Amino acid sequence: MGWKILEKDGLTAAQRCECRVDSRADSLWKRARIPANYLGDRFDNFSDRGSSELRMMQLQLSRYCQEFPAVDPPGLLFIGEPGTGKTHLAVAVLQRLIEAGHEGIFVDYQNLLQRIRASYDPSSGESPREAYEMALECDVLLLDDLGAHRVTDWVEDTVTSIITYRCNERKPIIATTNLPDAEMGGTLIERMPEGSPARFDVKTTLAEKIGMRARSRLFEMCKIIRMPKVGDFRVAMRR
Repeated sequence: MGWKILEKDGLTAAQRCECRVDSRADSLWKRARIPANYLGDRFDNFSDRGSSELRMMQLQLSRYCQEFPAVDPPGLLFIGEPGTGKTHLAVAVLQRLIEAGHEGIFVDYQNLLQRIRASYDPSSGESPREAYEMALECDVLLLDDLGAHRVTDWVEDTVTSIITYRCNERKPIIATTNLPDAEMGGTLIERMPEGSPARFDVKTTLAEKIGMRARSRLFEMCKIIRMPKVGDFRVAMRR
């Protein structure tokens, strides 16, 4: 039952058993669904690559974890180029919050939309609206690679409804995105190298991928973590 019955001085009392605490911890980790590739991502093994900005960022995120849930705004939005450490830091935050007893779930943005769409098909094996309800109601939702999906009205409406609900209920979102945003200093037009078919590359923005309504709500409920341009860590490791 998760309780121990204690007798002392003729009185009987119930005390929560350690097994119940261990059981809840195990349940939180199983529900988190952190992919095996990211399970080892922690603050203490994050490479700052000599960047003072990244070192300061780690301190800010550690403070966020210590003060959670008494933080304002409640969420985090990591914006930056591929390989700059967005997912590593986001998962490090999520794992720290789970260790503190909060429920958190890792979801790949594209996979989440696929699961929600599949739930409308009885033959898919997905429980009706399970993925959608999970995205709405979990304590902390880590949404990785936000905007990495073909834009349709259905996608925009679904993402907007999830972000709006969580914003209204002050349920934190921790999101990562490679997409630029002009107001956050992102480069929208990039000159291509000599010899390229085109002179300029006009990048797709976050607002174009998730819609202005979702983008507005996301910026309202999240502290923006702008990753410095430190190069692609994955490419550097291969070298």
